Amino acid sequence: MSFAVQGWCPGALRPMASGDGLVVRVRPVGGRITPAQAAGIAAAARAHGNGLIDLSGRANVQLRGVTPDSHPRLIADLAGLGLIDADPAAEARRNLIVTPFADARTDALAEALGAALADAPVLPGKFGFMVDTGPAPVMAGTPADIRLERDADGGLILRAAGMDRGASVTESSAPAAAIALAHWFVAAGGVQQGRGRMAALIARGARPEGALAGTVAPAPAAPPPGPGLCPQGALVAFEFGQMQAETFAALGGLGPLRITPWRMVLVEGLAALPQIAGLITDPADPLLRVYACTGAPGCLQAAGPTRPLARTLAPLVRGGRVLHVAGCAKGCAWPARAGLTLVATAQGFDLITNGTAQDSPARRGLSPAELPDLPEFS
Repeated sequence: MSFAVQGWCPGALRPMASGDGLVVRVRPVGGRITPAQAAGIAAAARAHGNGLIDLSGRANVQLRGVTPDSHPRLIADLAGLGLIDADPAAEARRNLIVTPFADARTDALAEALGAALADAPVLPGKFGFMVDTGPAPVMAGTPADIRLERDADGGLILRAAGMDRGASVTESSAPAAAIALAHWFVAAGGVQQGRGRMAALIARGARPEGALAGTVAPAPAAPPPGPGLCPQGALVAFEFGQMQAETFAALGGLGPLRITPWRMVLVEGLAALPQIAGLITDPADPLLRVYACTGAPGCLQAAGPTRPLARTLAPLVRGGRVLHVAGCAKGCAWPARAGLTLVATAQGFDLITNGTAQDSPARRGLSPAELPDLPEFS
């Protein structure tokens, strides 16, 4: 494996260099974007980047193709939209995912937790919080280290990733309890060489005690929704979670947006699916079963292009399976296990079945031309 683990995620104030320029991640407060903010983000993406906007697995939006010269002007535009934190440290702390189906109580809880994060200890760059307290939990498969969820009776629980049960909390006590759990994570040795995740600490046998001890099971999780209409509006998806700035602006013109961790955007208040080019609105679209990173040349670590191959193979992926095409063994686009994973190398693509991009391949050095004829696809 030849890839560099950065140990942190890009932000707006601390962007990350890629093959097509700087990647600037915007973290909308509570996952919500107003129509005015959507128009402003789209304009900034065109003026200061290459006009491409990505949806991240942490329910953020990323602007691509930004240069060191254009970055200060981009930050000024985003600050005018109320989307920039006071400094990089504050931005890093606000690593919070909120269910896109939040009701008013959930929005209030997320706002209170966001404010409480100012008292959080210094945490690893990828350490995150989640508020999944809507009508039904839908983000069980979305990674987060400290999770606010509901139990089967609708009560609020605070759960550490890696634990089956959580501690009972109230709406008023939950923010302080979440910060206390973060402090416990640090005191228990969860941070090692500046990195660390809650699930890894729990796997080593550490357990929070007292009021933070897990005693209550979360409510059964619902599967993530597909694109289509829902009570809150219209969910629309995008090929590989990427769109043109014009598409983002057009969606914002239809209503307030909620960013999801599933390569989809919820447009609130719509009673019909929007007719905009570049959207995926059919839940059976084969591209929804395929994950692919930017690949070469857009990513400096990728050993080859990924998305053209993913488009070719998508119709061949049998129902129920996930195909992950990775530019390197880091596997950014889909860190979880997949039915089929292809990893680009200098010799071709390695094929891994029922594993992650870092597992041992069943076949090595395959050319793109021979892949459609393999038994796994034919």
